[in-house]
Amino acid sequence: GPRVRFGPSPTGFLHLGGLRTALYNYIFAKKHRGTFILRVEDTDQNRVVPRAAEGIEDMLNWAGIPPDESPGRGGPAGPYVQSLRLELYGQASAALLASGAAYRCFCSPQRLELLRRDALRRQQTPRYDNRCRHLTPAEVAQKLSQGLDCVIRFRLEKGVEPFQDLVYGWNKHEVAEVEGDPVILKGDGFPTYHLANVVDDHYMGITHVLRGTEWLASTSKHLLLYKAFGWEPPQFGHLPLLLNKDGGKLSKRQGDIFLERFAQDGFLPEALLDIVTNCGSGFTEKQMGRTLEELISQFEVGRITTHSALLDLEALPEFNRIHLSRHIESQGLRQKLVRELQGLVELVYGDQQVDPDVLENEYVERVLLLRKGHISLLKDLVSSDYSYLWVRPSVSRQQLQTISAEIDEIGKLVLGLMTRQGGAFTVEELNKALRNVQKQTRDTKYSSMMQLLRLVLSGQQQGPSVAEMMVTLGAEEVCGRIHRALSS
Repeated sequence: GPRVRFGPSPTGFLHLGGLRTALYNYIFAKKHRGTFILRVEDTDQNRVVPRAAEGIEDMLNWAGIPPDESPGRGGPAGPYVQSLRLELYGQASAALLASGAAYRCFCSPQRLELLRRDALRRQQTPRYDNRCRHLTPAEVAQKLSQGLDCVIRFRLEKGVEPFQDLVYGWNKHEVAEVEGDPVILKGDGFPTYHLANVVDDHYMGITHVLRGTEWLASTSKHLLLYKAFGWEPPQFGHLPLLLNKDGGKLSKRQGDIFLERFAQDGFLPEALLDIVTNCGSGFTEKQMGRTLEELISQFEVGRITTHSALLDLEALPEFNRIHLSRHIESQGLRQKLVRELQGLVELVYGDQQVDPDVLENEYVERVLLLRKGHISLLKDLVSSDYSYLWVRPSVSRQQLQTISAEIDEIGKLVLGLMTRQGGAFTVEELNKALRNVQKQTRDTKYSSMMQLLRLVLSGQQQGPSVAEMMVTLGAEEVCGRIHRALSS
């Protein structure tokens, strides 16, 4: 089967753009019974952030798209971290030097800086002028004997072959005409992206490279490297950019596109996978609420278009609501949510009087089933609107009597109603029944009666409708709260 890879730089957290690239690779691998590889591309040592690589792998696991081979899991083509493969890049560079496809460059950083400034002054794109390409073997030997620093550059030849991109079709970039010869091995023995990428894709047996469209223009250069090594290149497919819904770049500065943040805020990974593929292309259908299995079965690489993908993050709560409902409906996933919600209640209301009964699995599970479709995030259920579910109110008779003198009568009528109904009622039925109860009082207005019940049930002046509260609390809990209030 095919072998594909996701190659992030460990310079920070995994963001939505990275997640999308990883996801397309994962889906492609699973669709064609292939292998999905995570490779850490840390050759730019100045920018490496400690533990970022582990963080990226953790987030892929969290998102439900774990790699088959990776630094964490190991595998037959390791090591999966580029800084541990320096020997390989050294050998590859030596082979290109020997065949004349690469050469040593002794230009100082100062000279390169002057070239750059000069080009900018003439309003041209800075490029290396290939000066060291023309050094004779004797000149090279002399400079080496003087102990001069050098890098290794790849000789770009004119006349690149066109290649067929899986998304963009036939393509070629005459790199030799617009670029100077690129550095492939730096003075410190570390490779540049272009060399490391080609060498690793070859030795890791990568068959398909699915990556962001920003690499499309470099692909001709990579293909020249494959040709110089005499290697068979993989197939390339470039994914269109992921942009804000206004067409701007996703901002990492606001920190609001990092997976860690979505995980902390309680979004489900399924909702993120759904939204980043929903705004893109490659799938037969566009409906919200697709699972990873559905994405895999609907995926076809030929369906990916070259249009930029516009991400509307304001729609994420709605995606999450749909996936959260599915989790609540599923017996197995629901138990996990019950434990999670119990933890949230302890966290938010731990210092208030939370009665142990209120944390019983059965009660918490009923709350979930009843609020399914009404909440976007699990943590909505511990917002102040829902505090009545977790904290039993303490209200005194005096407080209640200022609202109505008939508290005992109303209490008995509602208790009778709850026992009659046996706990199985809808909000509509209950609203009708409560109108009926009010008619049996002597002089309590409906609004006062509702205010009274709201206080008895929640200790609060506002919140969801009283009938809704009663349905969510359940008959037993409602009766308990009425009894307590009347006997206080």
